[in-house]
Amino acid sequence: MKIAAGAAVAMAVALPALPAAADTPDERPDVPVGTWLAARTQPAVQLTSFTYTGTVAVPTSTINQTAFNRLVEQATATVASGKISSDERSIAKWLFQQIAADVDTYLASTTPERTVEAEVGGLCTGWWVTPDGYMVTGAHCVQVGETELSQLFAQQALAKFNKQDAKEIISGLRGLEADEEIVKLAQQIYVTFNTNHMQLRNLKQSLSVMQSLPGGGVDKTAKPVPAELVSVGESYPGKDFALLKVNGQQNLPTVPLGDDADVRTGDTLYISGFPGLVTNTPFFSLESKLEPALTEGPYNAKRTTQTGVPYIQTQAPSYHGNSGGPVFSKDGKVIGMLIAGTVSENGEASESESFVLPVSIIKEKLGEKNIKPAQTTTTTRYNEALNDFFRHYYSDSLPKFREVQALFPNHPYVAKYISDAQQAISAGKDESPKPILMWVLIGAGVLIAAVIVAVLAKVLRGRGRRRRHSEPSFVQPPPGAVAPPSWRQLPAGQVPPPAQEAYGQAAYGQAAYGQAAYGQAAYGQGADGYGPVAYNAGGYGAAPYGSAPDQSNPQYGSAPGHGNPQYGSAPDHGNPQYGPGPYGYPAPPHGQAQPPSGEQTRAVRYGQFTPPPNDRPS
Repeated sequence: MKIAAGAAVAMAVALPALPAAADTPDERPDVPVGTWLAARTQPAVQLTSFTYTGTVAVPTSTINQTAFNRLVEQATATVASGKISSDERSIAKWLFQQIAADVDTYLASTTPERTVEAEVGGLCTGWWVTPDGYMVTGAHCVQVGETELSQLFAQQALAKFNKQDAKEIISGLRGLEADEEIVKLAQQIYVTFNTNHMQLRNLKQSLSVMQSLPGGGVDKTAKPVPAELVSVGESYPGKDFALLKVNGQQNLPTVPLGDDADVRTGDTLYISGFPGLVTNTPFFSLESKLEPALTEGPYNAKRTTQTGVPYIQTQAPSYHGNSGGPVFSKDGKVIGMLIAGTVSENGEASESESFVLPVSIIKEKLGEKNIKPAQTTTTTRYNEALNDFFRHYYSDSLPKFREVQALFPNHPYVAKYISDAQQAISAGKDESPKPILMWVLIGAGVLIAAVIVAVLAKVLRGRGRRRRHSEPSFVQPPPGAVAPPSWRQLPAGQVPPPAQEAYGQAAYGQAAYGQAAYGQAAYGQGADGYGPVAYNAGGYGAAPYGSAPDQSNPQYGSAPGHGNPQYGSAPDHGNPQYGPGPYGYPAPPHGQAQPPSGEQTRAVRYGQFTPPPNDRPS
């Protein structure tokens, strides 16, 4: 019982203080909200595209001579009245203005018919809502109306015909040198005529999602994966929602849905998406176009359209191409989807007027198709690993990142984090807490060593007492020595006079048992079983936890990204395939009648397209 009690005391004294309990796995580390939120949500945010292909057919035009002769007579009368100058250039401009105002009166269709194969499309933003491939985006990101579609094809396919026809009509001016104004008027005549008489044949539509190839990375190796349109609502200002399905998917990263009540006026909102100012500009690399941008701004007010559809107004900046992108609260949950914004007449965005479809409408539409948002181990482990990474627990983050990579090889960011974590460990920056088991074993070792020392000390004390009782009464001199007289012989244990000290202390008191045998060599220094050698250096300090992380494993050492072969050479954070644009394609869908020319702004959807140069009322 005494030994057990002593062991408990020794354990309390020897066991080092255990590390404080770690934060809960989902608690935000001490990093800016935007940094944490972008890292968690970017893997689920994808660039989407829709494409229309078809044959564009337009007739050859000819002048309606009868109508044109009447127009010449009107020109003569106008000159005579002094309303226009009598020089040929002024008369030609007046004629072209009249024809452009009523092209079907002065031009007629004839043969041959001219055809050209054309393709138009747009880029938007979408986000995974289930691990098996269901994606949410905006309705105007997957379809456009007939009028808008005709305008897109006309702008994309008819430019060559328009220039050719304008050149021919200018040549009929009998040697008059055309200035810039006459050229523009002539081209406008045929832009209107060819668009009005254009026919679309063999029209086909396709939807796709840009996805990384196995190995991960946001780079130019990404390819478009076909998507199926499951359901679509009404374009803005309606319930601008669409649901896509990409088949053959599993373990996709997703983002969680929140509630409308999670945010209110004054809260900060975060928009993730692919602004067209990046995807359609030639100044950025293809790789960089596949990484979503995060913007933030306050929740300004809740709005409701005339048809009763709720929208959130926010100052978080958004641009063409952001349409369909998720909008987050500071807790990382989706509270809506970016749909529209107000732009000025020259097409510039007004940052104080971005409009977000609330998450309640998204849930309503998902429920109509019995789609339940879900999260798999891919997302859970990735979020846990990110929290470890941001806390500088690099060793703890590595196995979780590797699990994510095994679950979803196409993950666009995990290889980069594996590389960064390995470099941080090599640089001695790892602050991962030691496992509790390690501290327990160290404490147990110290405890056992203390018990052994205590037992040995007790045994030695017992032997010393027995030795004193069993020794002869008088010390015998060595052979050959002259024994002192019997009256000078002293009992054992008494201190002899100086001349006789050698036998009492040197032989048995100090050298034999007191110091050499048990006090120093045997148990004090030489025992490696539970002391510093076994557990501090050899056991848990060096091999299992100190150098075991797989820092030089070929699988993870060379594969990582953003600065190694996987991200360094092949990738560059970019976009493949969308060289020319869609922003670089035609103009964005507007989906509603244009306001009178006097209005300074008009609401448009932030889809792929930029407004056609001639879409403003004259």
